[in-house]
Amino acid sequence: MHKFDFLKDYILENTRVRLTPMQIEDVRNLQHFALNEPEIWEFSQQPASGLENLKNYIQMALKGRNERTAYPFVAFDKKIQEYAGSTRFYDYQEKQKTVQLGYTWYGKEFQGTGLNKQCKFLMLDFAFDFLNLERVEFRADARNKRSIAAMKSIGCTVEGILRSNCVAPSGRRDSIVLSILKNEWMGGIKKELLTKIEAEKNNPSI
Repeated sequence: MHKFDFLKDYILENTRVRLTPMQIEDVRNLQHFALNEPEIWEFSQQPASGLENLKNYIQMALKGRNERTAYPFVAFDKKIQEYAGSTRFYDYQEKQKTVQLGYTWYGKEFQGTGLNKQCKFLMLDFAFDFLNLERVEFRADARNKRSIAAMKSIGCTVEGILRSNCVAPSGRRDSIVLSILKNEWMGGIKKELLTKIEAEKNNPSI
């Protein structure tokens, strides 16, 4: 088992995507989305639409890393050589061997391309195979059908709804909770996700 070293710069990558630790300089790599695609953050608790919001978003993400509770990444699509978005681990609980995976968003050009599955595979493999965690949890606004469908497609199990559990830009929200357990990952989800990724490589329209 490896300990999660928040001071270390982990780079997760395969032939399609590279996840690198978020840096303050990534403002310039992501500002196109903040300025031109504000609807990306329709359901986000912390919207990054607009340049100032993006700067605050990145600063808060880096604060989480400094506090050793979160580890944000920036996603780079190696296929077209462009930055695609961001994702992160957060609420890391070393003693309980759990972590949450979220704050995931991609520009419109990258949505539905299979990139998300590639990113999630790298992160889940890191969580279960490298860190030897027992549970990875996912949460989303219960109204966010696209995000929920994406989580189900990688093998997540729906656990339930937390009613009015947190603030949102429009007031409060209900959050859906999903998860993958280590025995599920090792017992078939890892293989199934790899199969889906290979199928999407061969047929991008899937």
